[in-house]
Amino acid sequence: MAILALQNVTKDYFTEEQPVRALNNLSLEVSRGEFVALVGRSGCGKSTLLSLAGAMDFPTSGVVLVDGVATSSLGDDALARIRREKIGFIFQSFQLIHTLTVFENVELPLLLAGKNKARDAASERLSWVELDGLGGRYPHQLSGGQMQRVAIARALVQDPAILLADEPTGNLDTATGNLILALLQSLTRQQNTATIMATHSAEAAALADVVVKMRDGQIAEMSRR
Repeated sequence: MAILALQNVTKDYFTEEQPVRALNNLSLEVSRGEFVALVGRSGCGKSTLLSLAGAMDFPTSGVVLVDGVATSSLGDDALARIRREKIGFIFQSFQLIHTLTVFENVELPLLLAGKNKARDAASERLSWVELDGLGGRYPHQLSGGQMQRVAIARALVQDPAILLADEPTGNLDTATGNLILALLQSLTRQQNTATIMATHSAEAAALADVVVKMRDGQIAEMSRR
C-alpha cells in the first residue's frame, strides 16, 4: 500500500472575487523508498500538493491518505501526531532557530514530543548528513549547504515515513545544491522514506525515480526512471 495517496483531489482557495483552483481532480500515489519530483511553473500547484500531503491543509474534495488514514477525518490531536510522527518537512529557507545550536535545532522535535535520548538521536542524524563535530555551532556560523543539511537532519530525527522538500536547493549554489540532492536521494534509499520534492530545476528532477510534471493544478505528464 502506498504510504501517501491523493485520490481525485481538488483544492480551491476562496477570495473576495472568485475561487482559485490550485489542484484539479489530481490523483497520485507514493511508496516508501520512492523519490518523487514535482516540476512545473510557479502557480501550477506544487506547493499546494505538498501542503495537503503534509496534513497542513485539506482538499476541497477528494481524499488525502497518509499511511491509509484520511487526513480530513482526523481531529487536531491526531493531526498533530501524524505530522510529528510520520512527516518530515524541509524548507527552501531552512527555518532554523538562530538562537539554538545545531544540536538543539535537530533535537527540538523530539523534546517537544517528550521523547528520551533526544541528543543521541540528533547526533546520529547529524552524522547521516556528514555534520559530525558541528553540533555546538549556531546557524550563523554555518554555510548555506550546512544549514540545509541541519534542516534535513531535523526533518529525519523522528524517522518519518514521508519527507516533503519544497525547493530544497533554491537558496544554494549549483555545486552545493547537487550535494544536497545526492544526499536526499541516498537517504530515501537508506531510510526507506517516501520523498516528495517540489523543484523548478530539471537537473534536480533528473535524480528522482518519478518526475511529475504539473500544469494548472493537474498532472500533465508522469515519467519513471
